[in-house]
Order: sequence, then C-alpha cells, then structure tokens
Amino acid sequence: MAESMNVQNDGNRLHLLRHAAYRADDVRAMERPLLDDGVPLMRMAATAAAHATADLLEEEGLALDNARIVLLAGAGDNGGDGLYAAAALSENGASVTAVTVGRSVHEEAFAAFVRAGGKVLVLDPASEIPGCAAGFSAGEAGERLRAAVELAQHSHVIIDAMTGIGLKGALRGIAGTMASSLGVDGTVPDRTALPDGDTAGEFPFVVAVDVPSGVGVDDGSITGPYIPADVTVTFGALKPCTMLPPASYACGRVTLVDFGFDIEGVRPFVRMVSGDSASEAIRLPRLADAKYARGVTGLITGSVRYPGAAVLSCRAAARTNVGLIRYMGPERTRGMVLNAVPEAVIGKGRVQSWVVGSGVPDGETDEDDADVQRQTIAKLLSHYALNDDDEDPDLAYEMPPIVVDAGALDLLPDEVPPQVVITPHAAELAALLELRGEDVDARDVQLEPLHWAMRAHELTGATVLLKGAISIVVGDGPDDAADATRAKAAGSLSGDDADDIEYEGDTDASDEPRVLLAGRAPAWLGTAGAGDVLAGVVG
Repeated sequence: MAESMNVQNDGNRLHLLRHAAYRADDVRAMERPLLDDGVPLMRMAATAAAHATADLLEEEGLALDNARIVLLAGAGDNGGDGLYAAAALSENGASVTAVTVGRSVHEEAFAAFVRAGGKVLVLDPASEIPGCAAGFSAGEAGERLRAAVELAQHSHVIIDAMTGIGLKGALRGIAGTMASSLGVDGTVPDRTALPDGDTAGEFPFVVAVDVPSGVGVDDGSITGPYIPADVTVTFGALKPCTMLPPASYACGRVTLVDFGFDIEGVRPFVRMVSGDSASEAIRLPRLADAKYARGVTGLITGSVRYPGAAVLSCRAAARTNVGLIRYMGPERTRGMVLNAVPEAVIGKGRVQSWVVGSGVPDGETDEDDADVQRQTIAKLLSHYALNDDDEDPDLAYEMPPIVVDAGALDLLPDEVPPQVVITPHAAELAALLELRGEDVDARDVQLEPLHWAMRAHELTGATVLLKGAISIVVGDGPDDAADATRAKAAGSLSGDDADDIEYEGDTDASDEPRVLLAGRAPAWLGTAGAGDVLAGVVG
C-alpha cells in the first residue's frame, strides 16, 4: 500500500512539474536547502546538458568525436554549468571551444574544462580569467568578436550558457552583441510550428542551459537580442519563460531535470492546462438531467456582414456538452444557424451563459451605430457594469457568465465582474487598452503578452483570454474567486433566474491574478473562424 502511494505521489509530482512554472526567486529559494546540504547541483546540471547535447548530435547521425561545439560562457553559475558540460563533451572526443563573454568565469569549472583539453577564446579586454591574455586593443577585440561569431556559425552545436535566470532586462555588452549576431534581436522567432519541439535539422543547433540567454525569465517577454534554442535543458523546476510566449517559442524542446525540490507550499506563477485539468472543468451528464439542467448558452453572434460567424459559434457551442442553445440575430443568420443546428432555439429566453460579438462589426466599422446586433449586445453588457453609485452593487455579479469577443470588445463597460471573459487577439487587446488610455500597439502585445493581458485584467476586471499559438488566460486569484461565488448562473434579456454557479475553492491565498496557459496546436488553428469556434466553446 505504501509503495502504491509513493508511485501515485511521484506521478502527481511529475505532472505538477511538467505543467507548472516558478519564478526565478522561488527557484533559488527551493535550491538553497540542497546547496546547503552539499548536493552537487552544478555537476548534475552539467551532466544533463552534456547528455542533451550528445543526444541531439546522435539524432542527426553525427558522432561526438566528429562534432564541433562552441560554448558561450558567462561569468556566473550558468557559465559554470556550461563549462562542466563542455568539459564532459571534450573528454568524450568533441572539439569544444569556450567563448567567454564576461570578465570572469566559474574558476573550478573553467579549470575542469582546460584539463579536458578545451580551447578558450576570450572576448573582453578587461577579463581576469586565469591563464588567458587580456588587455588587448579595441581592434583586436573586434577581430576576436568576429572570429567567435564565425566559429559559432560553423559549429555543429552552440551551447548557450551566458546568463541563466539572473538576467534582468535586455542583454547588453558582449553577450548582447553575440546574441544579436547569432540569433534574433527584439522580434518573435520566425520558425515553423513543429510538434513536440522538433528541430528543423540545420546546423548549428543551439542547446540553452537552463534558459535561453536574453529572454524575460519571469514574464516570457522579448525586449532585446537572444538566441533561439533547439533544446533547453532546465533544472529543478520549469521557469515561466519555458511556457510563456513569446519566450517559450525560443526554447525549442524543453528537458526538465528534477533536482528533488520541495515544491510543497510554493505557488507556481503560471500553469499549463493539461488534459486532466481540462476534463475536470467539464460537467458530465447525469442520469436525471434534462436539457435545462445541462445548461443553456445564448449567442448574439454573426451579422449581415459576417453571417458565417453565427454558424461557427453556434455549432461549436452545440457540440460542447450543453443542453440547449439560443440564438439571437438577423433573419439571414437565423436561417443559416437553423440549417446547421436545427435544434437551436431562436429568440429570447432563459440562459445560463452568453457568447457575444463574434462576427459582429466593431464601432469603427459600424460608424452610424446602426447594427442591430451591436445595439442588443450594448444593452446586455450594460447590466455587467460595476458602478459605485448603483443601488444594488451585486447586480452585475448576479448576471450569467459571458464571453465577449471581436466586435463587442469596444462595448465592454469600464469595469466588470470576473465572470466576463474577453477573448481578444493581440491587435484587439491593444485596441481595448488604447481606449483605456494605454500607449500600446499590437507589436507591444506580441512581445510582452503576459504584461498586457494582466494590465487588461487590472483595468477591466474581466477574465482575459489572449489568443495566440500559446493562449494566455489571466483571471482573479483564489481570494477573488471565492468572492465570485456570488455570481449566479442566472438571467437573460427577459430577466429569468437560474441556479447558483458552484466554484471549486482554492486553498492558496494570494492577491496576484491567476495565470493559465493553453498551448496544444493553436498555431495550426490560426485560420479565419477559429476565434468564433473558440468563443462558442468557452460559452
């Protein structure tokens, strides 16, 4: 029995480690007791990085003793991890050159690398690296830099161990120059979305030690130069950048080395939705259920201009385990919906959730405010507005959950309760934020999506689902979620009531918003109409 429980606990731990990411400060706090106990974490990390590099070469049919490897080594512990890994690879026959980008190196790891026969190229004239010449001229520094870039470009593998999780802000100096010369500067990686982080099979491959140098470790942002990795070997626990876009696009295939951290009581910063967690959110039919007990979703979607969105959103909603859908729209879209979903009910009535805005023109398109769908949505959304002078401040919380998509986003009240879910893409989120006085455009959102999704949640109170190849969901933290139990699955345009929504509590108390991620194949789903389907599913 005890053995069975240990297997279950190990399975739960592994599942959590694969689907949760922790801030850098929390990772340091979790590794501190192990370091104090003398656990050789650096050697363990280096061994894992060396194995990952050797495996990558083997996958490409290249023997280690024929491989040319360039290590980009920083001054800190991350550089030490890389130097020990490079030493192991050199001992096993690879030709390895360490390019030092700082003024110092981890001395013990560097000594091990030199003993293993590794070669060294120093780039900083002010370096203080034992046994290496320094004080060379600016001209020679430039020549060394060019030689280092050429050496890396013609290698089979680049091991990136420049900064690790200690970096704050953009890469600068020699490390920044190396990253911009070998990688990408301030843009999202332009690479094919391959399954499971598969590589494109082109030399040089890049193996990142812990995290790719230059990405925002805690927020997944990209604000300067970095080197996209084919494989990232990360230690102890996943860091947010391995999950959060756009930095996660630069991590390639992620290998986690479990150091045995005590993760009990440490709150992950972000979580990736798994099949298990998604299935837990679905209410399966019960033996005594009828259509109303299974839930009714109302949709105000599609328009004369975009009728197909009505069909896509209604069909999606009808296939997601609800008992009944109601549709409101112009005559043309009503006919199309009934043709595709004959069980749909047309017109007002009792609902327990809403979907609005998909395929509805926005305010810029509907300059005269003449679109009937927009008028109906505006009236509905007015009931979700949180105003201090309301006679009944709980009224908005008593409205049913609602998905606000596309053309309805500019109709969102200034502040709403958390059962309002907005589903913008980057450009739509930027437009919504601009309406609230933020200086932001779509590119800003693409490079710092978590920051702007959290800002939208802060400004509106809504739960934000920012769509992308990896979608980001930002909502109220556990304390706020407990308050949200006041929200009722009730209401319609005619004011009918329904039963209370039951929220599963969370024992973890925090004032921070909750961040969830979903990253299964959406890059391949980036087609016209996919957002309409998503809105229907969420509804």
